[in-house]
Amino acid sequence: MSLDVPALGGVDRNTLREQSLHKLREAISSGQLAPGTRLVETELSEALSVSRGTLREALRHLVQEGLVVTGERGRLLVRALTTSEVRDIFAVRRSLETLAVETLCEQEERTELVRTLRESLDRLSDTGQDLAELIEADLAFHRQLCELTGNETLVNSWQHISGLTRATISRSGRELALRNTHWQRHLPIVDAIEAGDVERAREVIRTHMHETTERIVQILED
Repeated sequence: MSLDVPALGGVDRNTLREQSLHKLREAISSGQLAPGTRLVETELSEALSVSRGTLREALRHLVQEGLVVTGERGRLLVRALTTSEVRDIFAVRRSLETLAVETLCEQEERTELVRTLRESLDRLSDTGQDLAELIEADLAFHRQLCELTGNETLVNSWQHISGLTRATISRSGRELALRNTHWQRHLPIVDAIEAGDVERAREVIRTHMHETTERIVQILED
């Protein structure tokens, strides 16, 4: 009897890349790979038990996200963000997400979008997640604010700095990251949108971004 090879499927290369990407993000987030650390392909591919080709794909993704930068002679390094860069990143996010909440507050029918946002809050309240997963849940909530507006330019602009946002949160350390991503900090955003209170929504976003920025800056300065 012949073996039905196509029915067996195959090893998904994308799965290996995603697993490698997740582990590298987690190592950067936890500080295991500290800012300024040189990323050597041979060492990392052996540690992760993946091919150098798969590893390069994951590293390219991290470069796009802003977690990794290219230094002299093409060497890849874990990015070390300055306080000025952190302030710039969150200033842009504040502008983008202010536009998002203004747009959502002005929609006549908000029941469904509020339900969607509250489901995202449920994910943020899941205490069983590791730090990398919690950061992803936080970013997913804020990205969803933009996506629900239906403004593709807004979404693309937010997505462009999402990697840098991830880098800033990662740099803050586990304790502060947990505090900044706590679901209760995000609840007033949803409440303001549900009430259609544009002024309140603007103020909540401004405060949210300001507090996050100052906490991270203080950690970096210390």
